[in-house]
Amino acid sequence: MTVFNLGSINIDHFYRMPHLPQPGETLAALDFEKGLGGKGANQSVAAHRAGARVVHIGAIGKGDGWTNGQLALLGLDMGSIARVEPSTGHAIILTDPAGENVIIIHGGANRAQSEEMIAQALGAGQAGDILLLQNETSHQVEAAKMAREHQMRVFYSAAPFELAPLKAILPHVTHLLVNAFEAAALEAETGTALADLPVQVVVVTRGAEGADWISADDHFHAPAFPVEAVDTTGAGDCFAGSLAAAIDQGMTAEQAIRFASAAAALHVTRPGTAEAMPDYHEVDVFLASQ
Repeated sequence: MTVFNLGSINIDHFYRMPHLPQPGETLAALDFEKGLGGKGANQSVAAHRAGARVVHIGAIGKGDGWTNGQLALLGLDMGSIARVEPSTGHAIILTDPAGENVIIIHGGANRAQSEEMIAQALGAGQAGDILLLQNETSHQVEAAKMAREHQMRVFYSAAPFELAPLKAILPHVTHLLVNAFEAAALEAETGTALADLPVQVVVVTRGAEGADWISADDHFHAPAFPVEAVDTTGAGDCFAGSLAAAIDQGMTAEQAIRFASAAAALHVTRPGTAEAMPDYHEVDVFLASQ
């Protein structure tokens, strides 16, 4: 099976801060690093390291050799990544000593996807394959429709949370992934309980409080693994990519949630985003120790 991902690709600029800035405050950073990120790239690397065959569909700016090299180093296939006129997307990430963060993103090339390349890539999709989507690219709805025509499962991370894009894509989604804030906002703005949404599964991540699986056949809570967090940036993406890989490899819902929770727990113990994703063996060893 294959995990496809129409996903954002960003250049991440990490600033380690003494505390997160207040409105009007000018604050000197303690440290700076540059890395590969974007919710899409993060999820693809997480799924790849968790053992899935991954096809990433995305876009970067023409002449951006740095991002091209980083994607290749992380093992992602470059065949479905377009080179476009807008510059590669980027993110500004501020992290405090407790690992909490504030993130500003610029879409850039992520909002200039090629519908032709999406169609070409998804043309190889088969029933039971998975398409990952997030709210950081163009052509989300078109891609979801194509995937469902191939009887693929569609996993949608509703982040950054916006009601209009979510409502547009929801009829084509099988698995909706939201955090606790997004879940509360969705219920408040639609007046619909999560269990009543027109999807097969809703997964709610709750950080240190664990995650919920909600479906017509099953509804359970999986506790998180207690760890000392260094950086929570990308933890939700690690969970999403690892969950997709686990389900793609035939794990049950309970097994997949436990695997994804363990991967996310490992991820927050190290700095970085895409580069910090754990591999299958690391997760397996961690689970054996619990």
